[in-house]
Amino acid sequence: MIPNSHKSKKIKSQIFSYFTTKIILLVFSVTILGCNSAIPTIKRNPTSQIVNHNERFFMIDCAEGTQLQLRKRRIKIQRINHIFISHLHGDHFFGLIGLISSMHLLGRNKELHIYAPAPLEEILNIQLTASQTELVYPMIFHPIDPNEVAVIYEDEKLTISTIPLDHRIPTCGFLFKEKTGKRKLKKELINSLNIPVKEFVNIKNGGDFIDKNGKIIKNNKITEDPYPIRSYAFCSDTGYNESIIPIIKDVNLLYHEATFTQDKVEVAREKFHSTAVDAATIAKKANVKKLIIGHFSTRYESSDQLEEEARAVFKNTLAASDGKKFPVE
Repeated sequence: MIPNSHKSKKIKSQIFSYFTTKIILLVFSVTILGCNSAIPTIKRNPTSQIVNHNERFFMIDCAEGTQLQLRKRRIKIQRINHIFISHLHGDHFFGLIGLISSMHLLGRNKELHIYAPAPLEEILNIQLTASQTELVYPMIFHPIDPNEVAVIYEDEKLTISTIPLDHRIPTCGFLFKEKTGKRKLKKELINSLNIPVKEFVNIKNGGDFIDKNGKIIKNNKITEDPYPIRSYAFCSDTGYNESIIPIIKDVNLLYHEATFTQDKVEVAREKFHSTAVDAATIAKKANVKKLIIGHFSTRYESSDQLEEEARAVFKNTLAASDGKKFPVE
């Protein structure tokens, strides 16, 4: 039979482990579902991504064929509760009504939140009316203004803001930024001071501890700073636009469109798109940690040249590819 004191220590250790490892296990990643521009190819689908933050799935854009990409990557569509649409060019939202319909046919019962330029709400309503579809779940539409910087989503761990971009029609990117986390407990000190488990939450929130003799033990003696805040910026479609630099400065991961190689810079300017060099220059000036380039023109069967041009300006660059997952770190 295990003595009560040993049981108590074991339970306390288990609870302590829960409180101290929860932050470490916090997932933050981006899965590319499509990185081509305009027209799908055999290898690349048009734009869509899944951002996984602590096993909550956020979708950015929803091109034609996105459902198949989700199935290939074994991402369950009913786990997606928030969808963000950057602008109303078809290669960024033509797959949305199909996804909405599939969620309906599969018996979804929880809310689906869509954040997009205001005209999309009418488009979706027309499609649902024309197909005589009355959704079995609540679909909540949040109109956004692509021309302003604004927080459009917030919870206890994360904010999502708009990033105004420079394109032929109103377009915005999205900035995913973690909030400051809880402080980390110093296990040895916590145990040596025999601090009760019930005090853990208060201490992790920054509170001091007062022992049974009335002695105040300062928070910074028994905790460590929380893990650094991580952030991800999605910027597609856009011409070269230095006005976004203050918004995306120092982000851990930047996805920036790189539709063309540098020899097509004039075409890029005419179409309000960027070259790989443009993307890399923005990344360098914004001091980001890592750059992912995407939204490649169909004329490029391979992204190798685009990646090579970008890396000549900003070394820590990788080309997106469908199905690839990038950690935000």
